[in-house]
Amino acid sequence: MLRRTLLALTASSFLAAPVFADGHAMDIVDTAADAGTFNTLVAAVEAAGLVDTLKSEGPFTVFAPTDDAFAALPEGTVESLLMEENRDQLVAILTYHVVPGAVMSGDLSDGMMAATVQGGEVMIGTEGGVTVNEANVVAADIEASNGVIHVIDAVILPEM
Repeated sequence: MLRRTLLALTASSFLAAPVFADGHAMDIVDTAADAGTFNTLVAAVEAAGLVDTLKSEGPFTVFAPTDDAFAALPEGTVESLLMEENRDQLVAILTYHVVPGAVMSGDLSDGMMAATVQGGEVMIGTEGGVTVNEANVVAADIEASNGVIHVIDAVILPEM
């Protein structure tokens, strides 16, 4: 619990979304782009045509892989996924990282299954740190105007 609280505090201070003059925080896409550690994710969202969806009202929960997480994939994987002919596969992978609704870390329980926008489910673990499938949540509860981001250290893949 202490580790999760520390991660949440670190994330909120490191990735805190600026508030605009009208009192609205940035949406999920703008928050991710502003952080500077999700350049690959943002490029993939753009290539998949999902920007408008992730800028919509939501709310959404995004398990957001960092640039390092994408870099850990086998060489050429990201470049291949960004090709137009692989758009359906890219959309499936990205929407597997999104859960409808705003799910905060305090809402998670060990062994919980969460339905993704892609149609599959991810398994949440809370023993010894929070995990989503095999990925570790390294920062949690980054609030955006249309949902929440949980930073993960790996790209999670749906069954294809």
